[in-house]
Amino acid sequence: IIVFGILKRNRKVSAYMVENCSEKTLLPIIKEQITVDSVIYTDGFKTYSRLSDSGFKNHFIVNHGNNEFAKQNGIHINGIENFWGPCKSRLSKFRGINKNTFYLHLKECEFRYNNKNKNIYKLLINSFSNFPLKLS
Repeated sequence: IIVFGILKRNRKVSAYMVENCSEKTLLPIIKEQITVDSVIYTDGFKTYSRLSDSGFKNHFIVNHGNNEFAKQNGIHINGIENFWGPCKSRLSKFRGINKNTFYLHLKECEFRYNNKNKNIYKLLINSFSNFPLKLS
C-alpha cells in the first residue's frame, strides 16, 4: 500500500491510497485538489519535477538530496510531516492492519488531523444525530 497526501494552505490534509507514485497516478489527484495558479512546494521526488510541465508554474522544490531542508526564505515541506508523524504513530499501535480496512484507518487519521482543534466527540455525536447509521 502506498499513501500520498496533500497539505493545503488552510492546514487541511487529503490522504490517498494509490497503486504507485507515477505521474499517471498522482497528477490527476493533484489536478483535482490544487488549481494551476497555486504555489506548490514539494521534495525532489521525480514525479513532482514534472508539475511545471502540467501547467503548475509556481512549483518550488526543496531538494533533500542536496542537504536542502528549507529555502532561504524559510519555505519548507515539513507541514505534511505534522500529519504523517502522528498518523504513522497511531497506525503502528495496531501492529498490522488488514489491507481491506487500511483505507478506513487512513481516513480516520485524516479526520482527526483536520479536526484537531475541535471536540471530536461532539462532532461525531452531531454527525450521527444528523445522519444515523443504517445497520442493515
